[in-house]
Amino acid sequence: MGRPVHFEIHGSDPEALVAFYEKVFGWTFNRWGEEPYWLAETGEGPGINGAVLPRQGAAPVSGAPVNGMVVTIDVQDLDAALESAYANGATEALPRMPVPGVGWLAYVQDPDHNIIGIMEPDETAG
Repeated sequence: MGRPVHFEIHGSDPEALVAFYEKVFGWTFNRWGEEPYWLAETGEGPGINGAVLPRQGAAPVSGAPVNGMVVTIDVQDLDAALESAYANGATEALPRMPVPGVGWLAYVQDPDHNIIGIMEPDETAG
Protein backbone atom coordinates (compact mmCIF):
# COMPACT_ATOMS: atom_id res chain seq x y z
CA MET A 1 0.00 0.00 0.00
CA GLY A 2 1.40 3.43 -0.93
CA ARG A 3 1.30 5.62 2.19
CA PRO A 4 2.25 9.32 2.08
CA VAL A 5 5.50 9.79 3.99
CA HIS A 6 6.61 13.34 3.09
CA PHE A 7 5.18 16.53 1.59
CA GLU A 8 6.77 19.53 -0.10
CA ILE A 9 5.50 23.10 -0.21
CA HIS A 10 6.88 25.12 -3.09
CA GLY A 11 7.36 28.83 -2.57
CA SER A 12 8.54 31.89 -4.43
CA ASP A 13 10.08 33.02 -1.12
CA PRO A 14 10.68 29.80 0.87
CA GLU A 15 11.97 31.61 3.95
CA ALA A 16 8.74 33.65 4.14
CA LEU A 17 6.71 30.42 3.94
CA VAL A 18 8.85 28.87 6.68
CA ALA A 19 7.98 31.85 8.90
CA PHE A 20 4.26 31.54 8.01
CA TYR A 21 4.03 27.84 8.91
CA GLU A 22 6.08 28.38 12.10
CA LYS A 23 3.77 31.17 13.28
CA VAL A 24 0.44 29.65 12.26
CA PHE A 25 0.95 25.95 13.06
CA GLY A 26 3.99 25.87 15.35
CA TRP A 27 6.06 23.74 12.97
CA THR A 28 9.84 23.75 13.31
CA PHE A 29 12.23 23.91 10.37
CA ASN A 30 15.87 23.05 9.78
CA ARG A 31 17.72 23.91 6.62
CA TRP A 32 19.20 20.83 4.95
CA GLY A 33 22.89 21.76 4.74
CA GLU A 34 23.48 24.56 2.25
CA GLU A 35 20.62 23.43 0.03
CA PRO A 36 17.59 25.73 -0.34
CA TYR A 37 15.47 23.05 1.34
CA TRP A 38 13.92 23.45 4.80
CA LEU A 39 12.81 20.24 6.52
CA ALA A 40 9.55 20.62 8.46
CA GLU A 41 8.80 18.85 11.74
CA THR A 42 5.03 19.04 12.16
CA GLY A 43 4.63 17.56 15.63
CA GLU A 44 4.12 14.36 17.57
CA GLY A 45 1.65 11.58 16.85
CA PRO A 46 0.04 10.51 13.58
CA GLY A 47 0.93 12.57 10.54
CA ILE A 48 3.85 13.26 8.26
CA ASN A 49 6.70 15.73 8.05
CA GLY A 50 7.74 17.61 4.96
CA ALA A 51 9.76 20.47 3.55
CA VAL A 52 9.65 23.92 1.95
CA LEU A 53 11.69 24.58 -1.17
CA PRO A 54 12.00 27.15 -3.97
CA ARG A 55 9.23 27.15 -6.55
CA GLN A 56 10.27 26.32 -10.11
CA GLY A 57 8.09 28.74 -12.05
CA ALA A 58 5.30 31.17 -11.30
CA ALA A 59 3.17 30.98 -8.15
CA PRO A 60 -0.43 29.79 -8.57
CA VAL A 61 -2.89 32.50 -9.50
CA SER A 62 -5.40 33.31 -6.76
CA GLY A 63 -8.71 31.65 -7.57
CA ALA A 64 -7.16 29.06 -9.89
CA PRO A 65 -8.15 25.42 -9.43
CA VAL A 66 -5.95 23.12 -7.37
CA ASN A 67 -3.00 21.91 -9.42
CA GLY A 68 -1.52 19.24 -7.19
CA MET A 69 -2.47 17.76 -3.84
CA VAL A 70 -3.92 19.58 -0.85
CA VAL A 71 -2.45 18.91 2.58
CA THR A 72 -4.96 19.21 5.43
CA ILE A 73 -3.65 20.21 8.85
CA ASP A 74 -5.29 19.02 12.07
CA VAL A 75 -5.88 21.77 14.67
CA GLN A 76 -7.72 21.94 18.00
CA ASP A 77 -9.40 25.29 17.27
CA LEU A 78 -10.26 26.06 13.64
CA ASP A 79 -11.33 29.66 14.34
CA ALA A 80 -8.05 30.45 16.12
CA ALA A 81 -6.03 28.79 13.34
CA LEU A 82 -7.88 30.78 10.67
CA GLU A 83 -7.39 34.02 12.59
CA SER A 84 -3.66 33.34 12.84
CA ALA A 85 -3.42 32.30 9.18
CA TYR A 86 -5.16 35.50 8.00
CA ALA A 87 -3.05 37.66 10.34
CA ASN A 88 0.07 36.12 8.78
CA GLY A 89 -0.85 36.64 5.13
CA ALA A 90 -3.20 33.79 4.19
CA THR A 91 -6.43 34.38 2.27
CA GLU A 92 -9.67 32.41 2.26
CA ALA A 93 -10.05 29.74 -0.41
CA LEU A 94 -13.22 28.09 0.96
CA PRO A 95 -14.96 29.15 4.19
CA ARG A 96 -15.44 27.06 7.31
CA MET A 97 -17.88 24.21 6.68
CA PRO A 98 -19.13 21.18 8.59
CA VAL A 99 -18.05 17.70 7.56
CA PRO A 100 -20.72 15.53 9.18
CA GLY A 101 -19.27 12.98 11.58
CA VAL A 102 -15.75 14.32 11.04
CA GLY A 103 -15.48 17.95 12.15
CA TRP A 104 -15.06 21.44 10.70
CA LEU A 105 -12.96 22.22 7.63
CA ALA A 106 -11.78 25.36 5.84
CA TYR A 107 -9.33 25.97 3.02
CA VAL A 108 -6.91 28.89 2.83
CA GLN A 109 -4.20 30.03 0.47
CA ASP A 110 -0.84 30.54 2.15
CA PRO A 111 1.05 33.76 1.28
CA ASP A 112 2.34 32.12 -1.95
CA HIS A 113 -1.18 30.94 -2.98
CA ASN A 114 -0.69 27.25 -2.09
CA ILE A 115 -4.05 25.85 -0.97
CA ILE A 116 -4.09 24.09 2.40
CA GLY A 117 -6.91 22.55 4.38
CA ILE A 118 -7.36 23.18 8.11
CA MET A 119 -9.49 20.67 10.04
CA GLU A 120 -10.87 20.78 13.57
CA PRO A 121 -11.98 17.23 14.33
CA ASP A 122 -15.28 16.52 16.03
CA GLU A 123 -14.14 14.73 19.17
CA THR A 124 -17.48 12.91 19.33
CA ALA A 125 -17.18 11.51 15.78
CA GLY A 126 -15.81 8.09 15.55
